[in-house]
Amino acid sequence: METLNFEALKMNMKQDASGYVLQLRIHPNEIPEALFRDFVGARYMIAMVRLNEDESPVVYTPGRSTRAAMLCKSEPFQRWLIDQGYMTEASEKSATQALYEICGIMSRSELSGNTDAQHYFDTLVEDYEEFAKENFI
Repeated sequence: METLNFEALKMNMKQDASGYVLQLRIHPNEIPEALFRDFVGARYMIAMVRLNEDESPVVYTPGRSTRAAMLCKSEPFQRWLIDQGYMTEASEKSATQALYEICGIMSRSELSGNTDAQHYFDTLVEDYEEFAKENFI
């Protein structure tokens, strides 16, 4: 599998009926020849890394609501919630409900503004990460 590597600048992003349209600016010396040859409408798998001024990659930290969604889908997290007595069945739905009860919320979006819920969530995540680290999960 040939990969195309080049640096680009984000110029524009808009939404249309079928999704988002991302416009990138690529320096003429950076454009891979294969990109010119591919037909309009060709599909690509994209991996992007934002660069800092010193060329190092930017490290993204997901917000609490995103992190909560990812954790609730995680089987090791679900098993840990069962071991902790927060739920009895391993499923994303049960993990989400347990999270709501632990944090005193009705939806994950409340983790963005509810400081009490943020505290409960952060403590829960710290406890889980400590367990995961000790148990090589």
